[in-house]
Amino acid sequence: MSDPILTLRDVRLSLQGNAGPVEILRGIDMSVARGETLGLVGPSGSGKSSLLMIMGGLERASSGEVLALGHDLTALNEDALARLRRTNMGVVFQSFHLIPTMTALENVATPLELAGARDAFARAAEELEAVGLSHRAAHYPAQLSGGEQQRVALARAAAPRPAILLADEPTGNLDAASGAAIMDLLFTLRDRHGATLVMVTHAPDLAARCDRVLRLEDGRIAQGDAARAAE
Repeated sequence: MSDPILTLRDVRLSLQGNAGPVEILRGIDMSVARGETLGLVGPSGSGKSSLLMIMGGLERASSGEVLALGHDLTALNEDALARLRRTNMGVVFQSFHLIPTMTALENVATPLELAGARDAFARAAEELEAVGLSHRAAHYPAQLSGGEQQRVALARAAAPRPAILLADEPTGNLDAASGAAIMDLLFTLRDRHGATLVMVTHAPDLAARCDRVLRLEDGRIAQGDAARAAE
């Protein structure tokens, strides 16, 4: 791969459980090309979400190397990781993670304000319009449907115009109609900002829209996909 935006080398993750250490990831080697859309699939407990969080610096690998945009995430402290994410990465979670005491507009504008953007609210309004929610800008999360909350979350992730979009089961908590709408929006935002998109999904129709799909099994890339992990 000539220009990878993400590279993982022998990445392992072990967490302490009640009965001792639990191996979550067991030696992941993979690269993601700039502008690529990669789907991560596999059974529950296979390590997909943990892998995604490591890519975003939200979880630290126990060992191995994680390179994102030329930075070794394993060598950065928490403040440096936060700065890198704030300007270069957008993350969309299954459960939205909106701030309940802030309006939709404020939720989208907050990361921009933290990054020092002078036009934070103007850009937030633009992103809400892009996901069809300009008429709900003054509403709080509790006043929005699940699909609307995920649209706000997408707008918030896209507002900094990140180089990398990470999505963890973005349609997992939604009904079929809302999920389909979110899928379309996710790919529209990717194209609009020219972002690299990596997503965890159980939805076959969402995985089918990716440029490449890797399957995880028991903390490893499935044997049949191992060669394609570094394509």
